[in-house]
Amino acid sequence: MVLTAESRIKEGKEDTNVGPPNIPRHPEVLARWDPAKARRPDIAEAPVFYPSLEEFEDTVAYIEKIRPSAEPYGICRIVPPLKWSPPFRLREKSIWEGIKFPTRVQDVELLQNRGPVKQKQKKKPKARKRKRSSSSKRQPSSVSSPEEEKVFGFNSGPDFTLEEFEKYARRFKESYFEMKEGNAGDTKWSPSIEEIEGEYWRIVEHAAADDDVEVYYGADLENKVLGSGFERGETSGWDLNNLRRLSGSLLSFERGDISGVLVPWVYHVEDHHLYSINYNHFGEPKVWYGVPGTHATSLEKAMRKHLPDLFEETPDLLHGLVTQFSPSILKEEGVPVYRAVQRAGEYVLTFPRAYHAGFNSGFNCAEAVNVATVDWLSHGQNAVELLSDENKKTSVSHDKLLLGAAYEAVRSLSGDGGESGKSLEWRCFCDKNMTLTKAVETRLRMEEARIDALGGGFRLMKMEKYFDSNCERECAKCSYDLHLTASGCSKCSPGEYACTKHANELCSCEGNDRFVLLRHTVDELRSLVRALEGEPEHLKTWASMVREVFSEAQKREPRGFDLNLEYQVDGEFDDTSETRHDEAEDLKTWAKEPRDFDLNLEYQVDDEFDNTSDARHDAYMLNFAASVETINLGFLVFRDLWCNKHAIYPKGFKSRVKFYNVKDPMRMSYYISEVVDVGLLGPFFTVTLEEAHQDESFSAGSAQACWEMVLQKVNEEIKKRQERNIHTLESINGLQMFGFLSPSIIQAIEALDPNHRLVEYWNLRKQGGSLEV
Repeated sequence: MVLTAESRIKEGKEDTNVGPPNIPRHPEVLARWDPAKARRPDIAEAPVFYPSLEEFEDTVAYIEKIRPSAEPYGICRIVPPLKWSPPFRLREKSIWEGIKFPTRVQDVELLQNRGPVKQKQKKKPKARKRKRSSSSKRQPSSVSSPEEEKVFGFNSGPDFTLEEFEKYARRFKESYFEMKEGNAGDTKWSPSIEEIEGEYWRIVEHAAADDDVEVYYGADLENKVLGSGFERGETSGWDLNNLRRLSGSLLSFERGDISGVLVPWVYHVEDHHLYSINYNHFGEPKVWYGVPGTHATSLEKAMRKHLPDLFEETPDLLHGLVTQFSPSILKEEGVPVYRAVQRAGEYVLTFPRAYHAGFNSGFNCAEAVNVATVDWLSHGQNAVELLSDENKKTSVSHDKLLLGAAYEAVRSLSGDGGESGKSLEWRCFCDKNMTLTKAVETRLRMEEARIDALGGGFRLMKMEKYFDSNCERECAKCSYDLHLTASGCSKCSPGEYACTKHANELCSCEGNDRFVLLRHTVDELRSLVRALEGEPEHLKTWASMVREVFSEAQKREPRGFDLNLEYQVDGEFDDTSETRHDEAEDLKTWAKEPRDFDLNLEYQVDDEFDNTSDARHDAYMLNFAASVETINLGFLVFRDLWCNKHAIYPKGFKSRVKFYNVKDPMRMSYYISEVVDVGLLGPFFTVTLEEAHQDESFSAGSAQACWEMVLQKVNEEIKKRQERNIHTLESINGLQMFGFLSPSIIQAIEALDPNHRLVEYWNLRKQGGSLEV
């Protein structure tokens, strides 16, 4: 999830004055508005939709409903019902005044009119854009030095708090547009959106040689910096944190951490031609321009025609997000462009492969994510083929999303998915010639043709189930994702793989050394198509296969707590009450030994646990060792607060553990624990329930406080339900639940600091002190 807090700040060349202490930079604004030379484009408006409260309840269904009407425009505006007014958490004083975020500086006059940086530079391969553990700012690969970045119009700016940023933006606007007080009691005059728009395009299209017009903006900010603007615990699908997990959202099948981004406002399409949805939390309006996906090629041709030198130097200029282009010129070239003005509290939806651009009329805070619905699959397939042709990296595994959707459809159609309504939803995309069925069939034919073209020089082998579970597998020649098929050679290139398009380019070995790995055989995929079409025998076969897939996935999950077991021990269980009592006592003793850390959970003894005593109705405390899975170890920050005598807290650390579900304590669920950076305040700790349709998050200044919030919520739910078979839980160890008391995790984190620079932590270790809390 990415927060975008953008402010368009134009200023004169003089930028050396020091302003008030709470504003990082306070330059004298020399430039002035020139209304006589305004260049506002004359283009049609994008459609606006006003969902009812009932329509607003299902986000994905509403997007699907308006798609036929809105997609021909490329973008549309969605105005929520009046009752939709989510709190904006970034207004909290500790965030608004206390957390700084980095900005970038963009020279607006260089967005369209600039010369090449250097001639015919040999391109370097792009860094991988897959954003599963962290988000990278999207920059052109040819921009490497500060001098070159300056030519493109992008430089690093100062850090701001939101309070400082708002004051800075307001001061600029007042100076630049010469906003003066009216008569006594009158409201201060402010330029209209149309006047600001005319001035913006004057600068972009016809700025004088001595004009120096800069933009400060804070975009591409991960939620680790400021966090989402939506309040934690909001369950609506229009809370962008929940959108990925909704039924019908294909990104729910990609377990990794994929950031959804809407970055600098030059013409671009989203990665993989995904949808994007942007919410303007508060502030000044955002002005958008969109080109329908059906005219994407026409836009690219027009830009190449008018900017030939730049495209000769940087062929993938449009991927670099460094070039703005006048809607008026596009209109002259026959490319349809549509405009939308997004005010606070409104959404803007962009459609697959729709180029979009824009600017902000003042200070605002907006948030955006990508969306993948079933109808996107054909666009996504085209996108990955284009990326392969251009040897560009992928952000998500398209085949994983495709198969995930197919598996879920099979589960629903066969009755394994539970709700009958869900089955009806998936049936709309299945059957013969329907969207999902066609997408799977297209992919089948594509891969079948590529395998046939290889001839008989390759052995066909079954791919291991976990081939790409713990690492990314991609073609060594074109970076194509290898979730479905992969080719290799056991003789000359073990561990290196290629897609079936480039299998013959990997090596020229002969004999039985070369192979193709298949997640599903061609015959199995043909059967999957028949299953999606509803043929009973094939559906039955695939329902069984999918059950096995889900069963295997569950087996690979880390062990956690089982609400229905008193404790877990290896070996056979002795059925006598004395042995049970002894084992329980032994477990208590074992759990208290050094380096095995306690998590105290109270439970109600089962009636059959001890048939010879009155213990059957007593509540006991047992000590469990939490099973924590490390997702991301993170990296060390050598500043105050990033360690203490108990633990080291790496920035970006992320772990996964099982605990009682805060919504239903009779079930166990997985939680994601994470350490994020909040600037001067040091590390911030978050815990999020990892479960579809339940977006429960807890944040605090310590791991202990974070998990105590979880525990409190669990206990509240237990009391509310008045469950007889479970008592409330007395205590929890936050460090343990994060994994900071796990010996293997401690060892891995300590290895990040071989020189013992985190003195507070290491001093205690050298003294032989205990890390128990």
